[in-house]
Amino acid sequence: MRVLIVDDEGNIRRMVRAVLESENWTVSEAGSAEEGLADLDNSRPEVILLDLMLPGMDGAEALPHFADAAPGVPVVMMSGQATLSDAVRATRSGAFHFLEKPLSAESLLVTLAAALEVSRARDLSRSLTESLGPGVELIGRSDEIENVRALVRRVAPTSARVLITGESGTGKELVAAAIHTLSKRKGGPFVQVNSAAIPRDLVESEMFGHEKGAFTGATQRRRGRFELAHGGTLFLDEVGDLGLEAQAKLLRALETGVVERVGGGDPIDVDVRVVAATNRDLHQSVEEGSFREDLLFRLDVVPIHVPPLRQRRADVTPLLRHAVDRLRRREGLLVPDFSAEAVRRLEEYAWPGNVRELLNLVERLAILTPGPTIEDHDVSAVLSGSRGLRAPVGPFFDPDDSRDLRSRLDDYERTLIEGALDAAGDNVADAGRRLRTDRANLYRRMKRLGLRDE
Repeated sequence: MRVLIVDDEGNIRRMVRAVLESENWTVSEAGSAEEGLADLDNSRPEVILLDLMLPGMDGAEALPHFADAAPGVPVVMMSGQATLSDAVRATRSGAFHFLEKPLSAESLLVTLAAALEVSRARDLSRSLTESLGPGVELIGRSDEIENVRALVRRVAPTSARVLITGESGTGKELVAAAIHTLSKRKGGPFVQVNSAAIPRDLVESEMFGHEKGAFTGATQRRRGRFELAHGGTLFLDEVGDLGLEAQAKLLRALETGVVERVGGGDPIDVDVRVVAATNRDLHQSVEEGSFREDLLFRLDVVPIHVPPLRQRRADVTPLLRHAVDRLRRREGLLVPDFSAEAVRRLEEYAWPGNVRELLNLVERLAILTPGPTIEDHDVSAVLSGSRGLRAPVGPFFDPDDSRDLRSRLDDYERTLIEGALDAAGDNVADAGRRLRTDRANLYRRMKRLGLRDE
């Protein structure tokens, strides 16, 4: 998460830096618009925080220059002396939002997080088109991914809601972006919401917006994600992590097509197509009382399941080629070629982190391998302990994984059981002995994890 602060007041820059670095943002500073524009290549910001009152070129003048030099990067304007007309003019000129000084930590973090989501959603749509080519084809040659492609092509032109299921890292967000790109709404915004990453007390504000003064820290009116997605697609990632109160309000918005900002009484009509995704079994969540059945019916009009990479090993090689091409084209890395033995090793690996893990592993190998070819032993060294057959037996931690502990443990347990079943030739009794548990207990666990239909 990278932000560029452009403000001539050093104390403001220091305060903002302290707040953002405490939340793991990477902060660059500039004391003028000219300095900020000159530093764009080095700072490569995902969001720009731009003061209105600057020496030399002021923020209003600089805004179109930043838009030209860093296309797609949201610019958040700020000022302690601006009028309402200044704020309106800035947003009409392309500013993502306008913050009034003195800045509050809460409003700053919420606004930049929303801007970051929009920035990454734009990058996702753009990279999907660039990397997957005409027709926005999802990468792979397996029957499983072809079924996903066929469903996407069929549902995209309609207005039907879609629920995408699958483990973390399988590419559910790419499926959602493909649906948007192939739909009649492709000219509209594609707004992504990571439901698991929003604090529960801010969900309503994030989704539906708020009026100035609606709660402590609400220093100005803010549009919610439904409004931002008007005319386009709203992607609700990890929708199973929403609390029951938020689910009720989401259900009402889906039923009526109307939202109300927190602290406001005026209904706002929104034209939004909702695509949701989850790595949870929502039907089980309904049985447990943690997810509303009526909301599930609203979201699950057309289900699309994205299988884990271990169930579509034929996709490993095409994904590998795609990852190498992307690193060579976009990052300028001199990625060595993979030997046939190295490719075979990767095809045999279980990929507990799915496609996300594969992309990260290829980048790591590209950086760490000194020779002209990535060999089998290079892959083995990175996989460290996988034996080239299954996921590493020890626990692993993915800092980009937003799932809760239960979901991660379920994936780990699933990998252990599948490994035991493979070693036992799919004999459940033998697999139970290898895992030192009885067959009945293993059957119960397999059923809960979806490894057996009945």
